[in-house]
Amino acid sequence: MSPTLVYIIAGYSIVLIIIYLVQEKFIFKPEKLKQDFLYKYDVPFKELFIDVEPGVVINGLHFFVNDPLGLILYFHGNTRSIKGWAKYAKDFYRYKYDVVMVDYRGFGKSTGKRGEKAMFKDMQVVYNYLSNLYHENQLIIYGRSLGSGFASKLASDNSPRYLILDAPFYSFERAVQRFLPILPMKYVLRFQLQTNKWIRKVNCHTYILHGTKDWLIPIKQSEQLQKLNPHKITLIRIEGGGHNNLPSFPQYHNFIRDILAP
Repeated sequence: MSPTLVYIIAGYSIVLIIIYLVQEKFIFKPEKLKQDFLYKYDVPFKELFIDVEPGVVINGLHFFVNDPLGLILYFHGNTRSIKGWAKYAKDFYRYKYDVVMVDYRGFGKSTGKRGEKAMFKDMQVVYNYLSNLYHENQLIIYGRSLGSGFASKLASDNSPRYLILDAPFYSFERAVQRFLPILPMKYVLRFQLQTNKWIRKVNCHTYILHGTKDWLIPIKQSEQLQKLNPHKITLIRIEGGGHNNLPSFPQYHNFIRDILAP
């Protein structure tokens, strides 16, 4: 083996090791909040602190309406905290649904070390808590971008009324591979988030909303997801929509209204 080839292999290996070790900083962009931070909104809400295990508490916000038709459990994307994401709660409570938004470990006031299995456990604990307050057929799981992976896994393990995915990826591996095609992401990624695997096991009807001009996660990935379970998945195309602006399109709200209609 030539010295040049040895250097290339060594350099490539070092790159893989670095990506494996630091990837979490690129995947998750949390906003951390002090534990005494006060949320303020002009609609009824309650702050949640859900104990998962010693040292791990999941913080959330529970927005209330009178005589709710059900509850939306909303999993946000990979940035900020529920302080910023809470503005989207109105997209659902305007249709007489309670809304719960939770922060992942290390986001907002939520605590604990992140890991895929640990985060799945967190979301199941949250779901169990809510299923004691609402009938399971009143629960709708909503996953936005990165949150679509957690939402799909949770829906595959339970029996909610609906699953709604907003700009989901086919799998996290495929989403990342687009930007790093020469790297074996299957073996490097510590967060796999295999939406394509779990969506096959989801028994409730699934609605996917995706912008036709989403450059970050192209709508092709949602089209591929739909093919995995075509009789139980409805793909809704938001013409001209990007990755972060679907709520700015009237048709997005029209579809949400139709999905949530009693």
